[in-house]
Amino acid sequence: MGYELHITRAESWGDSSKNPISLEEWQDILRKDPELRLAGVNGPNFAVFANVADPYKSSWLDWINGSIDSKYPTSRMVNKMISLAKQLCAKVQGDEGEVYTLDQMHGIDEAFDKKLGYE
Repeated sequence: MGYELHITRAESWGDSSKNPISLEEWQDILRKDPELRLAGVNGPNFAVFANVADPYKSSWLDWINGSIDSKYPTSRMVNKMISLAKQLCAKVQGDEGEVYTLDQMHGIDEAFDKKLGYE
């Protein structure tokens, strides 16, 4: 268990399968975005930043049932998620329904990143 953020087109991220981001859209992003790469671990749709050597010490993204999810993402990853959401005509939403924007990061900042100990 942990706190997750979701890129979703649904009103509520739990309903993402009703208005999904398709697997093909996610795969297209991974092909075109030089900042992201498949991690080679945790399933076929699990991605990390391209410059990360160890996917177990990094924020990550994973396509699941019509949304793109991340658990305890760093501020860099949240910014990336916001950028991807714009490309996909979607939004970034937390487990409790709050929406993340560049102006509203809900406490995810460099101090939070240091607590995580991620790259």
